[in-house]
Amino acid sequence: MVKIIMNGCNGHMGQVISGLVAADDGAEIVAGIDIADNRENGYPVFTSPEACDVEADVVVDFSSYKAVDGIVEYCRTRKIPLVLCTTGLTPEQLERVREAGKEVAILRSANMSLGINLLLKLIQEAAKTLAAAGFDMEIVERHHKLKCDAPSGTAIALGESLNEAMDGQYHFVFDRSQRHEQRDPKEIGISAVRGGTIVGNHEVIFAGPDEVVEFNHTAYSKAVFGKGAVEAAKFLAGKPAGMYDMSDVIG
Repeated sequence: MVKIIMNGCNGHMGQVISGLVAADDGAEIVAGIDIADNRENGYPVFTSPEACDVEADVVVDFSSYKAVDGIVEYCRTRKIPLVLCTTGLTPEQLERVREAGKEVAILRSANMSLGINLLLKLIQEAAKTLAAAGFDMEIVERHHKLKCDAPSGTAIALGESLNEAMDGQYHFVFDRSQRHEQRDPKEIGISAVRGGTIVGNHEVIFAGPDEVVEFNHTAYSKAVFGKGAVEAAKFLAGKPAGMYDMSDVIG
């Protein structure tokens, strides 16, 4: 039984993960950390990491970039592995995370979905065959109208995965509205759509002479990210210091 501390337990994703773990025989949330202690969760909730003295195997963080420094230091000091799901970290924070990874196991991924992380592997194999044969590569991502950043971090991760498969020979193009020229064969186009309540959709297109191959992933609820985080927690518990990502969980 993997014992989890849930940082950000009273937020939306914290509650999703609490529900998933409650139905999972292989994991248990033994404590939560959240600045707002306004729910009855069935486990003790602390308003700061420093106040949490509960023994655990791993911490799962779905909070805010403002809370990340505190939880990283908490895990580094107590040598508790950390599944870091919070996004929007500054370059300085990312450097602190990497430094902490020298002392404790930290798993960080642009997207916690198992499906997306499998897709990252599949499109690399496709690129090695199709892009090498002259197929153009495009990514279209769709999210709800409240999402402020564009393109999504996942779309960029998909583009980076394609480029890695092609030995870094390609470059990204995010906006063609001011370009009046033929498409560069060494570019990866990334387009963003915002509207409605779309949780997340990512489409990778390989367009070649007279044929098109498409890979598509759709998230119908945020539970897919929670499921990935729980699997990551089970994987990371007991691991030695170092930086990990979801490809390690899948592989």
